[in-house]
Amino acid sequence: MMGFVKIGRLKVDHVFCDFIEKEVLPGTNVSPNAFWEGVQQLIFDFAPENERLLEKRELLQSKLNKWNKEREGTEELVEYQRYLEEIGYLEEKVDDFEIQTDGIDDELKVQAGPQLVVPVNNARYALNAANARWGSLYDALYGTDVIDEDDGAIRTSDKYNPIRGEKVVTKAKEYLDEFVPLKSSSHKHVLKYVIEGEDLKVMLRNGRKDVLRDRQQFKGYRGIMVEPTNILFSNHGLHIEIQIDRHNPVGAADGAGVKDVVVEAALTTIMDFEDSVAAVDTEDKVHVYRNLLGLMKGTLSASLHKGKEKITRTLNDNKEFISKEGDLLTLPGRSLMLVRNVGHLMKTEMVLDENGSPVPEGIIDTIVTGVIAMHDLTGNSLYKNSRQGSVYIVKPKMHGSEEVAFANKLFNKVEDLLQVQRHTLKIGVMDEERRTSLNLKQCIREVQDRIFFINTGFLDRTGDEIHSSFYAGPMIRKKDMKKATWLHAYEKSNVQVGLSVRLDKQGQIGKGMWPMPDEMQAMVEQKEEHLIAGGNTSWVPSPTAATLHALHYHKIKVDSIQENLRKGFTNLTGNLLRVPIQHKVNWSKIEIQEELENNAQSILGYVVRWVEHGVGCSKVPDIHHVGLMEDRATLRISSQHMSNWLYHGICTVDEVIETMKKMACVVDEQNAEDPAYTPMSDDYDKSVAFHAALQLVLEGENQPNGYTEPILHRKRKEYKESLGKQVYQ
Repeated sequence: MMGFVKIGRLKVDHVFCDFIEKEVLPGTNVSPNAFWEGVQQLIFDFAPENERLLEKRELLQSKLNKWNKEREGTEELVEYQRYLEEIGYLEEKVDDFEIQTDGIDDELKVQAGPQLVVPVNNARYALNAANARWGSLYDALYGTDVIDEDDGAIRTSDKYNPIRGEKVVTKAKEYLDEFVPLKSSSHKHVLKYVIEGEDLKVMLRNGRKDVLRDRQQFKGYRGIMVEPTNILFSNHGLHIEIQIDRHNPVGAADGAGVKDVVVEAALTTIMDFEDSVAAVDTEDKVHVYRNLLGLMKGTLSASLHKGKEKITRTLNDNKEFISKEGDLLTLPGRSLMLVRNVGHLMKTEMVLDENGSPVPEGIIDTIVTGVIAMHDLTGNSLYKNSRQGSVYIVKPKMHGSEEVAFANKLFNKVEDLLQVQRHTLKIGVMDEERRTSLNLKQCIREVQDRIFFINTGFLDRTGDEIHSSFYAGPMIRKKDMKKATWLHAYEKSNVQVGLSVRLDKQGQIGKGMWPMPDEMQAMVEQKEEHLIAGGNTSWVPSPTAATLHALHYHKIKVDSIQENLRKGFTNLTGNLLRVPIQHKVNWSKIEIQEELENNAQSILGYVVRWVEHGVGCSKVPDIHHVGLMEDRATLRISSQHMSNWLYHGICTVDEVIETMKKMACVVDEQNAEDPAYTPMSDDYDKSVAFHAALQLVLEGENQPNGYTEPILHRKRKEYKESLGKQVYQ
C-alpha cells in the first residue's frame, strides 16, 4: 500500500491527504482529526447502504428485463403499470405538499435566467463561466451567426469589419427598444443620455427630448449625471447596462457614444465534477477539488496567450453604480456557483476502507464539497458566493425516492461534521432516470426542506429509457426520439410536479442543454420554448450562449407562464410508460447503416478525447461536421442505441465493427490538425480509444443502467498507465 496513509481504519492516498490537510482545512475551523474521524464514520455508516441501493437497481432492472423478454414487441400499458407498482418500481402516491426550503439566494428563487454547466477541472473554462454573469451583447452578436454576413458583413478574425459592426449596433438597439423602450422614439435616434433627478432623459437627433416608457426601469448610472459613462436598466428582474465612451472606436462611431450593451446573463453556473469531467484517479480528482477550492476562496487564476500578449484571468469584482436615489448600488459580478457531485455508482481509490476496498466516490464528493464551501460560509474568501450562507450541491443519476432519501441522510451527517445548521447543504435533484421521472414527487418529498432545483436531463433520460426497456424491442431512430410520446410527457410532467410543490417560488425548474454551440441563430429562434414550457432556467454551452439566451428572459415573463401552467395539470404516467420501440421494423439497409454510422461517429469522436486526452466535454463534429457539445450523457444514448439494435438483430457484430472502423477514419480526419492526436485507424488493435468505443456497444447490454463510466474509467487508466505519466487537459 505504498503511497497511502493509514488513518484510523482507513487508508488514504497521501496526495489526497496532503491536499485536505494543507490546502482545504486551514481557515475552516475543522481540524484534521475531526475531519478524518468524520470521514471514517460516514463511510462506515453509508457505504453499505450505498451498495444495497445499487443492488436494488440491478434487481429492479432484472424484473423489467424478465417482463420485456416475455412480451417483446407488445404494449400492455394497464398490465405494465400494475406490474411496476407490484415490484415497487412505481411508488405509492403521496399527498400534496409544498417544499419548505429556506436560505435560498435570489438567483435561484426570484430571478429567472440562463444557467451554465462547466467542467471545473479546466480552470480557464470555470473562470469564464463564473464571470459570465455579465456578457457583451455586441461581442455575442458580432461573433455569431445571429448577425448574417450579407452585404459585406463578413466575420473576420484578423480585423474589425465596420459593416458588420453597424449591423450589430442596429440589432442591439432594436433589443433596447423592445426591452427598455423610450416613450415616443428609438434608442437608434439618441444623441445623448443624461440623468435629471431620479429620471433618465435622452436628447434626440431631431432636437427633442424623450424619456423611458416605464421610468422605473432606470436603476442607476456611473460617471456624472450630465455625462454618464454607464446606465443601468432592469427588465423582468434582469439588468441591462449601456456603456458610453466617445473615445472608443465603436463609441466614436455611435451618435450617443455607446460602445457596448452589456446584459446580465448566466445567473448561475454548475461547477461540474460529473458528466463533463474525466477524473479517474487521485491526481485527477484532487485537480478537480483544487479548482473548486480556488473558486470558493476567490484565488483561482488561469493564464493564456492572445497573440504575443499573456492574459491572466481571475474572478470578476462586483459591479457598482450610483442608484437613481443617489445611493451606492452593488450588483454581483459573478454567477452564483453550484456544484454537481458524482452519483451513487462509482467508487474511488483515493480512500480505501478497512478491507482495502475503494469507497463510494459520491460520499467523498459531498464531504469535500462541504468542507471547501466552508471558506465561503465563514468569510475566508475574497468574494461571497452565497449571500444566504448556503451550499448548493446538484446530485445526478439517482433512481427513485429511496436514493434521494439516502442523499438527504448523507447531507445531514456532513452538516454535523462541519458543525453547520441543518439544511445548509441544499440539494438539486436531476430528473434524468426513469424511476425518478415516474416518482418525482415522492423524490422531492424526501428533500422538501433542502431542495432548490430540479432539471430535465433529457439526454441521460433517453439513455436510461433505452436501457430500462432494452429487451422490449428495437428502439426508434435517434432523430425520432424527440417526437416520442414519453419524452413530451417527461418534459411536461417534470414542470407540473415542480409547480405542484411550489418549487418555482423557492428554487429552479430547469431545462436541458442547447447542444450546438456554433448555431446561435437557431438557439435564439428556438430556445424560448424552454421558458414557454415553464422552466425558469435552462442550460447553455458557453458564456456567449448565456448572453444570447438572456434575451429570452427579457421577452418572456416566466412567472406568468408558470401561473398559467399551474391551472392545467394532467396525469401523464401512462404516456411516460410508452416505450419508444419500433413495432414494425421497415427500415431499409441504407437507413440502418446511416443510423449505425451516426451513432458510431458520435461515440468515437467523444471517446477518443475522453480516453486519450482526458477531456470530458467538448465540441465534437458530427457525421455532417456540425459541432455538437458531447458528454457522457450523449455517449450513453449512442452506445445504448447501437447495442439495442445489435441485440434485436437489426445489425450484426461484424457490421458494428466494420462501421466503427469506417467512422474511426472519419474521426481521424476530423482531428488531423491536432498534433497531439493519435489516429485510431493506424492500428485498431493497439488503439485504447477504439477498443473503449467498441466495448461500450458490444458490452452495452450488461452495463449498469447503461452507464458509460465503468468502461471509460478502466480504459482511461489503461491509457495513462501506457504513457507512464499523468495527463491533464
